[in-house]
Amino acid sequence: MSKPSKQLDYHTIRAIMERFQEADPEPEGELEHVNVYTLVVAVALSAQATDVGVNKATRALFKVADTPQKMLDLGLEELTEHIKTIGLFRQKAKNVMKLSQILVDEYDGIVPNSRAALQSLPGVGRKTANVVLNMWWQQPAQAVDTHIFRVGNRTGIAPGKTVDAVERAVEDNIPADFQLHAHHWLILHGRYHCKARKPQCRTCIIRDLCEYKDKTE
Repeated sequence: MSKPSKQLDYHTIRAIMERFQEADPEPEGELEHVNVYTLVVAVALSAQATDVGVNKATRALFKVADTPQKMLDLGLEELTEHIKTIGLFRQKAKNVMKLSQILVDEYDGIVPNSRAALQSLPGVGRKTANVVLNMWWQQPAQAVDTHIFRVGNRTGIAPGKTVDAVERAVEDNIPADFQLHAHHWLILHGRYHCKARKPQCRTCIIRDLCEYKDKTE
């Protein structure tokens, strides 16, 4: 990645968020799920994998195992067979079984809604916990993936050398009234417009506000 852009001022960041909001007032995540438990599983499976690939694997899985107990009843072998097209599937399958057991034993099968409790589950890190808190419980939690890290640094919205630094910058720099949807706006912008190798600067809706010095013509 090129050198991070300089920090944008409050008014410019607000203008960027207003454009994102106008273009997509209610952005949604692209991981398919039927309840909060399947959302946790889907996000955990998405580490080092694409949403498209995870969705293909979980459509059939969630039809037969959409609760922790049903997942335990399905068993490790069957779960592994369902998700074998996903990267690191063997370890992920073990984590899903372990977290399902913990949910049954310690939470009566109910997914907890605190970051600390979520992060205590096998295979659930801070990023996964923040995605679940944001998508299911509508908390303004910021999960920084490669797209948000790239967009935050390129644009100057949230520059930082580490994932944690970018997460803090997003929380500190983006106005409160845009915090709920900022996560998805930034991810979708990075996924479809501000791409890693060939950013679509020509058609970018924030081109004139962005600090990225290597804009494509």
